Amino acid sequence: MLWAISRTAAPDFAERRTEGLQAHLDYLRSQKNILVISGATTSDDGKQYVGSLLIVNVKTRAEAQAFADGDPFTQSGMFTGMTITRMNKGQWNPEAADGA
Repeated sequence: MLWAISRTAAPDFAERRTEGLQAHLDYLRSQKNILVISGATTSDDGKQYVGSLLIVNVKTRAEAQAFADGDPFTQSGMFTGMTITRMNKGQWNPEAADGA
């Protein structure tokens, strides 16, 4: 099952991002067997981080929560909120993201 994990950045996210980025990226790489896509969400002009969006393929909400909880960014309090929503795969067109 697919689960969308949407997280809201803490006010100091941009200032703290660099210090924890390598651990965050290492964690995501270690989860490549379940991580479908991930990325920061930004303001319309791309200048401010507002959060992140991740799609994982796991069986239960608890597994999606455990994945999110295991992220060093989550553990260091870089998000003020999180929503986990089950989703169905509709259209799948990864080529549309080329160059994004």
